Amino acid sequence: MSDLRTAVVYYSATGSVHAMAQAAARAAEEAGSEVRLRKVRELAPDEAIASNEGWATHARQTQDLPEASLDDLEWADLLIFGAPTRFGMPAAQLKQFIDTTGPLWGAGKLVDKVATSFTSAATAHGGQETTITALNNTFYHWGCVIVPPGYADPIQFQAGNPYGSSHVSDNGQTPPGQVELDAVSFQARRAVRLARALKAGLASA
Repeated sequence: MSDLRTAVVYYSATGSVHAMAQAAARAAEEAGSEVRLRKVRELAPDEAIASNEGWATHARQTQDLPEASLDDLEWADLLIFGAPTRFGMPAAQLKQFIDTTGPLWGAGKLVDKVATSFTSAATAHGGQETTITALNNTFYHWGCVIVPPGYADPIQFQAGNPYGSSHVSDNGQTPPGQVELDAVSFQARRAVRLARALKAGLASA
């Protein structure tokens, strides 16, 4: 059994964030962590989903993936959150899940967890950084230790976002490329390494 547990919690409409979440989950597993990959519940009405072919296709493809629960957050040492940006903020589906975490927050059960986040936007300046920093605001309230990718690996000089991995999807028409997937994989590996060190340090304190 692994000495570290990671929850990758995400929302994705047309699949870009899902692909990045899968890459993060694989990288965390390869770094020796036990991983739960969880989507959050869809809030959009069926007619809205059906009106967008990419959205409807992705919903069908991921319909059997487990939905995130508060137990997943309490279980994990490391939290990796991903969401597309909506007007510079995380998509409402992930925000709604975050808004259910009050009982864990009130009991101090999210304190000292390591957290990191990633995103995707339709355009090159569509709110990637503000979405990631908005997610980080939640982590501050929870008492988490936030781990950004920074420029701590050569891939980051190609990916270019030190706050967290991001992707330009062209409204879901362009899937994440190798640079984006490598960047989020590095981010996950770095977070696992630092979460493991923090856990060991707290255990010996």
